[in-house]
Amino acid sequence: MFRTSSLRTIVLIWALWAIILIGFQSLVQNRYQPNRPDRALEWTANETARNSQRDKPYLLDPFMNDQVSWDSEFYLSIGTVGYDDPGVRVVETPGGDFSMNYAFFPLYPLTIRAVRAPLTLLGLTPIATSTLAGVIISLLGTLAGMIALYDITRDELEERGGVRTAFYLLIFPTSFFLAQVYAEGLFIGLAFSSLALLRRDKLLPAAILAALATWTRSIGIVLIIPLALSWLRLVDWRAFKLRRPLPTVALSAVLVLLPVIAYLIWQALLGQPFQQVETTWFGRNAFDFAKSWEGIQYAFDQLLHSSNNQMRVYYGIEFAAVIFAIVACLLVIRRYPTLAIFGLGALVIPLTSGAPQSLVRYVLVVPALYVVLSRWGKHEAFDRAWTVFSILVLAMLVTLFTFDMWVA
Repeated sequence: MFRTSSLRTIVLIWALWAIILIGFQSLVQNRYQPNRPDRALEWTANETARNSQRDKPYLLDPFMNDQVSWDSEFYLSIGTVGYDDPGVRVVETPGGDFSMNYAFFPLYPLTIRAVRAPLTLLGLTPIATSTLAGVIISLLGTLAGMIALYDITRDELEERGGVRTAFYLLIFPTSFFLAQVYAEGLFIGLAFSSLALLRRDKLLPAAILAALATWTRSIGIVLIIPLALSWLRLVDWRAFKLRRPLPTVALSAVLVLLPVIAYLIWQALLGQPFQQVETTWFGRNAFDFAKSWEGIQYAFDQLLHSSNNQMRVYYGIEFAAVIFAIVACLLVIRRYPTLAIFGLGALVIPLTSGAPQSLVRYVLVVPALYVVLSRWGKHEAFDRAWTVFSILVLAMLVTLFTFDMWVA
C-alpha cells in the first residue's frame, strides 16, 4: 500500500512545480526578449523570426500562449476541429495531399476534445479551451507518472527515495514539456503506470494502459516486451509447468499483444497518411539505419567543428542526454529489466528514424534515468549538485521554448 504522507508530498510537489513553472514562463516572457532568430539547426532561423507564427492561428491565442509552440499547433488543431482541419498546412505527397495533423497519434488530441467539452462553459475561445484542456491532461499524466516511479522504486530506495525519484522527473532539463500542450505528459502517465502495474503482476490493466500509450506515441508498442516478460513468469520453464491454469495463461498471451493490436488498428485507420507526411515532410522512416547513421555523424561533426555555438550547444545536449539514458538503462537492467528494456527500445525508434533530433525530449520517457539519479541522490552532495545543474538547464530550455525557439 502507498504511504499517505508520501503521496501527499508527491501531489504537493507536483502542484507547486506546475504553478512555479507556468509562472516562470510568464515572468520571462514579460522581462526580456531574445535575440532572434534561433540558429540551433540549419532550418530553425526561418522558423524563429519575430513573425514566424503569424500564419499559425493555433499558436496565436493569448490564453496560456506560453504553453504552446511547435507541435502544439497540431494537437490543438486535432482536438478543436479534427485531422482534416483547413487551418493547418497541407503536405503534397505521392499518396495524396494530407494535413500535417496526420503526423501525430490520436489519443492525446482526442482526450483534449473530451476534456474541453465541459470547459466550454468557461466562455473561452475554442483554441483557449483546447489549450487549457491540453495542459490539464499533460499535468495529470505527469502526476500519474510520478506516482508510478515512486511505486516502482520505494522497495529499493524506501519512501524518501521513491519521492526523490518522482521529484527528479520534474526537474529533468526537458521536464517542462510535461506542462505544455505536448503528448509527453500523457504518455509518461500511461507507460510508467503500465510498468508499475507489471511489477505487481497486474497484467490486464498494464496491457490496457500499454495499448493506450501506443495510441499516444508510437514507442508505446515497445511495452509489448515488458508485457511478454511478465507473461513468461507464468511458466516454470525449468520444470515446464504452468504456474497458473491454462485458460489464464492463454488469455494473458492475448493481453500481451494489446499494444500490437492497438498499433494495427491505428495503422488501418491513420497509418497511410501518417507515413506519407512523415516521409515527405519530416524525412523520417522507421528503422532507416543508413540515413540515421549519416544524421548522427553529421550531428557529431557539427558538435566538434561548427563555428555556430548555438548548434554546438544543441547537439552537445542531445548527445549527453542519449548517452546518459543508455548508461542508465544498463545500470538498472539487473534489478529493473522491464524498465531498462523499455527505455532502450524507446530510444532505438527515434534514433533510427532517419532524422534523429529532439532526442533530449524523447529521453524523458526513459524511467531508468530517474532511478539512477535517485540512487545517486542518496548522497546529499550529488542531490544538491544535480538539482542546481538540472534546474539551471531546465530554466534555459523552458525560456527558449517560451519564446518559440527550438529546443527539441
